[in-house]
Amino acid sequence: MFSKILIANRGEIAVRVMRTARAMGYRTVAVYSEADADALHVHAADEAVCIGPAPVGESYLRGEAILDAARRTGADALHPGYGFLSENAGFAKACEEAGIVFIGPPTGAIELMGSKRLSKIAMQEAGVPTVPGYQGEEQSDERLIEEAARIGYPLMIKASAGGGGRGMRLVASHEALRDELKRARSEARNAFGSDELILERAVIEPRHIEIQVFADQHGNAVHLGERDCSIQRRHQKVVEEAPSPFMTPELRERMGEAAVRAAQSCGYRGAGTVEFLVDSNRDFYFLEMNTRLQVEHPVTESITGQDLVEWQLRVAAGEPLPLKQDEIALAGHAIEVRLYAEDATQHFTPQTGPVLDWRPAAGQGLRYDTGIRTGAVVSPFYDPMLAKVIATGRTREEARRRLAMALEDSVLFGVTTNRHFLARILRHPVFIEGGATTAFLDSHFSDDDSLQPVPPTDTALALAAALQDHHAHGNRPRHPGWSNSLPSASPCRLSWQDKTYPLKVTPFANHFDVDLNGRQVALKLLHMDSGSLAFEVNGVRQRCQYHRAGDQLYLQLDGRVWTLRDQSHAPATATDAAGSGRVVASMDGAIIDVPVTLGDRVTRGQTLVVLEAMKMEHPLKADADGVVTALPAQVGMQVKLRQLLAEIQVEAIASQDPSLKETST
Repeated sequence: MFSKILIANRGEIAVRVMRTARAMGYRTVAVYSEADADALHVHAADEAVCIGPAPVGESYLRGEAILDAARRTGADALHPGYGFLSENAGFAKACEEAGIVFIGPPTGAIELMGSKRLSKIAMQEAGVPTVPGYQGEEQSDERLIEEAARIGYPLMIKASAGGGGRGMRLVASHEALRDELKRARSEARNAFGSDELILERAVIEPRHIEIQVFADQHGNAVHLGERDCSIQRRHQKVVEEAPSPFMTPELRERMGEAAVRAAQSCGYRGAGTVEFLVDSNRDFYFLEMNTRLQVEHPVTESITGQDLVEWQLRVAAGEPLPLKQDEIALAGHAIEVRLYAEDATQHFTPQTGPVLDWRPAAGQGLRYDTGIRTGAVVSPFYDPMLAKVIATGRTREEARRRLAMALEDSVLFGVTTNRHFLARILRHPVFIEGGATTAFLDSHFSDDDSLQPVPPTDTALALAAALQDHHAHGNRPRHPGWSNSLPSASPCRLSWQDKTYPLKVTPFANHFDVDLNGRQVALKLLHMDSGSLAFEVNGVRQRCQYHRAGDQLYLQLDGRVWTLRDQSHAPATATDAAGSGRVVASMDGAIIDVPVTLGDRVTRGQTLVVLEAMKMEHPLKADADGVVTALPAQVGMQVKLRQLLAEIQVEAIASQDPSLKETST
């Protein structure tokens, strides 16, 4: 029995666990870093304890600090969420030794399934199908290269100790293998503290289908159907749904039985997920088992009508599973997307910054699991996931339509997100038909306009100019009043990224005429309320959302957000041009590698600095050929967005710039 639960996590999963815990009558305790002092999960808990500075190694990964927080608050149970220490067998054991109920599986199961190498061996012994590969103890590069030749190309390198795409590489040829082994080892060591690797034959264009399992301490084990997580970027899931559009009743039964067998083989208890790759012939292969609640568990909850966190708490309290296998039924369809602070138009670079306005769209069948609120700040220290958006419908098509509309209508101003990218996926014909495999983004989506910066439309520019004019005159409509002359046009200069748009705005009694360098837009502002605007253009009434922050205007129209800056009274400024030779930080983070030195001759595209932020490595490359003349970047340095890290003296600059050429007299 326990009465107070400490949630050893942050963000949306901490808030989500607290919601069920409180509904069941449990008191909750939050832990937080100094960077999260005002975070939503801190406010949602009954009590909260600061466990250290912002870096995860000094806060959320400090098991002793978390256990001390439990002792100080009298928490007698601990829920680890996912990530951080959720699959750390040593931490689970420390909880048990401290007399605290660890709401998760036994330490033996965590240890076994935490190693891709050992778990694969165990699954082979349990009769669960596995992908051919190498999972031996000998880890030298020479042995791995030898085994790769046996397996054949293409193949996958995987970090044995982790997941989430870190330490994972797809290798197409022998020539690339040694370099990819080095990168995979480095990323695995930094992320998981172990550089042990396995090799597997690459299953081409498979489905990624996982089975939710549950077991109790009374010998009962069941599965709750599957989730299709095939749409992935850098081996990280983007869209998840249940049930899978690829599934048949016969395949579900076979995969469900294999997943339950996997759980029983390691004496499992609690929630777990057995992940499989499924080829076009519907042959499936064990991938890994996650010994925790999954990010995508809400879609299973939606189609089964069960609260999986409630199941976790009941099993941890010693109760038997709430349902038997034949009592579990699937109904309807659910789809989930992960809302990230990242810029899809800049190779999905993680973003930091404020959440100026967060307004999830309302609607039937919608659910938001979120760890943010208006006024929050997205820091560089943690995973960039902000929220999960889930839609449920009687059919897959109904769930898909609801989710796409929710993404397009929700408002999140301030930090850049992948919202438009997600909505475009949901409206893609291949996804609509249920045909997406793990190759979907590369094969069908690589030229989508959500992956490119799209300049503001004429309507967006006209709206921004009208809003700026409206704001400049005390938020009151400008009426020309009695006059012998027509109203005069006011100049307006707006900038988006590095482009400036000169406009002229002419106000009338009930509308604005906007001149965009000769192109005319006439629009009416019909109604304005807190951040929302009704307007009419070309005889069509529409709505948009906006937010003003200083000289910046955030404008959302047709599901896309543009950030425009009012430059009407600002002097022109220069920006770093392509080929400038300047390498600046793409986000806040830490320098983990500087593979060049002062005086080195480098070529365009060569990596000069490797930045680590939000659990990923980001190589920063030269934008021109030349010589390194400045190198302020040093390994271990914490840097800010756009901080100068390296500078190159660009070669042949005189021939590139006619203004620098000699002239004769």
